[in-house]
Amino acid sequence: MKIRVLGSGAGGGFPQWNCNCDNCRRLRHQQMNGKARTQSSIAVSTDNKNWLLFNTSPDIRAQLEAFPAIQPKEGIRDTGIKAVLLIDSQIDHTTGMLMLREGKEPLNVYCSEMVKQDLTTGFPVFKMLEHYCTVKHHPVPLDGSSFTVEAIDDIRLYTHSLKSKAPPYSPHRHDPHEGDNIGVIIEQISTGKRVYYAPGLGEIEPHVLSAMQNVDCLLVDGTFWTEDEMIACGASSKKAQEMGHLAQSGPGGMIEVLNAIPDTRKILIHINNTNPILDEDSDAFKILNQNGIEVSYDGLEIEL
Repeated sequence: MKIRVLGSGAGGGFPQWNCNCDNCRRLRHQQMNGKARTQSSIAVSTDNKNWLLFNTSPDIRAQLEAFPAIQPKEGIRDTGIKAVLLIDSQIDHTTGMLMLREGKEPLNVYCSEMVKQDLTTGFPVFKMLEHYCTVKHHPVPLDGSSFTVEAIDDIRLYTHSLKSKAPPYSPHRHDPHEGDNIGVIIEQISTGKRVYYAPGLGEIEPHVLSAMQNVDCLLVDGTFWTEDEMIACGASSKKAQEMGHLAQSGPGGMIEVLNAIPDTRKILIHINNTNPILDEDSDAFKILNQNGIEVSYDGLEIEL
């Protein structure tokens, strides 16, 4: 199984277009040892030909152009993208579907009923695409049970609900529902190899910890280093958990959680532009290295 990190950044990417935080300013002026990042998305395949996308960021065109394996191979119109699985209905995970509108076949989209509701009401991407390629929706289970995806051979998926808030434009923004955000185990049937993908984790619930303990690779929330990161740099008045993310440092943080899971490759994804781990010379980046935790980057390929 091959996993390609198309985008490793949080919403806005890195550097964010209107941000003058220490990280963004220094990267623009080539004053830090770091990499630019587009917004979070991955692609998975077992044959290097047919691909399942997880999320479709606003940066998807550039991401696909940087990835030859998924580009057209046959005929005047072609793609290696066979389906899309949406983790949530956030703008930075769904807007890219509009860039896929030229497809000659309906876009197969796997997502929860709550995400479907958001994408037909508050942010009506599904309705917009009715005028182009159209969307064929496939519901996903929220109890950890398994399913397969048409045209993606040798892959089985297990999805479960995560505690989260729906986006600001959701009709139930202040009334959380199961399925607003999901985590997924991706399993290659023939080998039994598994990866757990959850770019947004605000709490390590028992079923989440169980999933994390039973995979070969973790690709999980790396948004913030500290709980008050956005407040400290003056970018927001909200703490990490208020935004649905578990900070890496501190008691009960992601580092502590990951350190309790042995014999598993551990990779952070969905990294906010304010996070000091983006600077590969920073103490924060060195602490992750010392704890055997990797920081994903655009173009990273994982083979299991």
